[in-house]
Amino acid sequence: MGENCPGRGTKHQQMTPNEAPLPVKVETPAPSEQPAPRGRRWLWLVPVVLLIAAVAGVWYWTTPKGADPSAPKGGRGDASRPTPVVAMPARKGSIDVYLNALGTVTPRNTVTVRSRVDGQLMRVAFKEGQVVKAGDLLCEIDPRPFQVLLEQAQGQMAKDQALLRNAQVDLERYRTLLAQDSIAKQQVDTQESLVRQYEGTLVADQAAINSAKLQLTYSRVTAPIGGRVGLRPVDPGNIVHAADTNGIVVITELQPITVIYPIPEDNLQQVLQRYANGEPVAVEAWDRDQKQKLASGKLVTIDNQIDTTTGTVKLRAEFPNTNLALFPNQFVNVRMLVQTLTDATLVPSAAIQRGAPGTFVYIVKNDQTVSVSPVKLGPVQGETTAITSGVSPGDVVVVDGADKLKEGAKVELTTREAQAAPAAQGRQQRGDRSPGAPPSKAGAPPKGDGQGSQAAPAKGEGQPGAKQGGG
Repeated sequence: MGENCPGRGTKHQQMTPNEAPLPVKVETPAPSEQPAPRGRRWLWLVPVVLLIAAVAGVWYWTTPKGADPSAPKGGRGDASRPTPVVAMPARKGSIDVYLNALGTVTPRNTVTVRSRVDGQLMRVAFKEGQVVKAGDLLCEIDPRPFQVLLEQAQGQMAKDQALLRNAQVDLERYRTLLAQDSIAKQQVDTQESLVRQYEGTLVADQAAINSAKLQLTYSRVTAPIGGRVGLRPVDPGNIVHAADTNGIVVITELQPITVIYPIPEDNLQQVLQRYANGEPVAVEAWDRDQKQKLASGKLVTIDNQIDTTTGTVKLRAEFPNTNLALFPNQFVNVRMLVQTLTDATLVPSAAIQRGAPGTFVYIVKNDQTVSVSPVKLGPVQGETTAITSGVSPGDVVVVDGADKLKEGAKVELTTREAQAAPAAQGRQQRGDRSPGAPPSKAGAPPKGDGQGSQAAPAKGEGQPGAKQGGG
C-alpha cells in the first residue's frame, strides 16, 4: 500500500492519466429535519377558533334571554320534573249512532215542457233560472189558426141546428097527416130517422168546437209543476212542434227535494226495524268536506231490492230545502240517525291513543301519575267517543301531552292556554333578537325587559278559580 501511495505526506499527489478523481459526497439535512417557519405553527388554530365562535353565536341567538344556564332542562329524559298535560274527566251521557253514506241530490219531479200544438212561438214569459209556480204562463204560440178552426166548428154547428129544427117541424107535420091517414107510416119513420141524424151531427159539431177550444188553450203553455226553469233552447219567432225532443224548457222541482244514497245490506235490518215502527228516521246532508250542514230531513222510502253487484240498498230521504242549499245532482255526505245510546261512558276523541296494546288511554291517578288502560271503542260523534270498557265515568284521562308519557310517569295538570303561553313568549323573544330587527333607541329598555312590554299571563294561569284539565 505504501508503494501505491508514495509521497503520502506531500501536499499534492501525482495522478496517472487513467485515474479519475473520486466524487465528493455532500450530506444535506432531511426535509423533516429542516426547521419550519414560525408563523405556520399557528395555522391549525384558526378553524378551531372559528368553530368555537359559531357555537357561541348559535347558543346566544337560540337561548331565551334571562334563562339560567345552570338550571336543569326539562324534557323526556328529566324524570324528576312532572310532565305538563291537559286532562278531562270521562262522563256519562247519550250519544247518537249514525250511518254515513254518499248521496246524490235528486229532484222529486223534473218536467220537460213541450208544445202540444204546432205553431210559431210568439212570446216567452219567463226568464232563465226563474222560480215559477204551477200554472204560471211560460210562453204563447200563435193562436190565430186555432181561433179560425173554432169559428168554423161553431158555424157548422149553427147550420146543423137549423137543419135539425126543420126536420123536427116536418116530423110533427107527418105525424098529423099520419093520424088523418093521409100519408104512409114509412114516410113518418124516415123523417124520425132524419131528425136523429141531425141530432148526432150536432153532437159531432159540439165535439169539434171543444177540440178547437182545446187547441186554442194549448197555444198558451203553462208550468205543470213549480220549480226552477233551466236554459231556454228555443227563441221567440221559431216554429215549434209537438214532436220536438228538446222541448221549450225544463222545470226542476226544488222544494221539497230528495237525496238518494246507498247503505250496506248488513245495516238494512237496523233501519227497517225503526222504519217499520213508524218512527221518523232523521237524515242530515253535509257538504263534500263534512264541515257544513246543508239540510235536515227524514227517510221517506226504501228500495225493494238489494243491488247484488255492490251489496247495498238504495234509500231516499226528503228535505224541505227552504234555503235552496241542495241543488239537483249535487254530491253530499249523508248522516242517518239509526240509534241513540243512553248512559254511555264518553271521553274526548283526543284522549284515544293507539300503539302496541291497541287502543288505550292514560288515566291520571290521585298521586299525579298516569297508568295505561286499554279500552274498547264504541260510536264516535264529532269530538266525542263512547267507551264500552276500560274507563269509568269520573276517570280523568289525558287529552293533550300524551306523546311524552309512559306507565307511571308523573304529570302536572294544566290547560291548553298555559301550554301555549311559554312557546309564544319564546318566539317573541327570539324575534326581538333577530339579526334583521332594528336596534333599540339609546336609553330605552330592550323588548321584553321593560314594564310596558311584559307579556300578559295566559288565560287560566295564576287565577285561583281556574279549573285544571277539567278535573
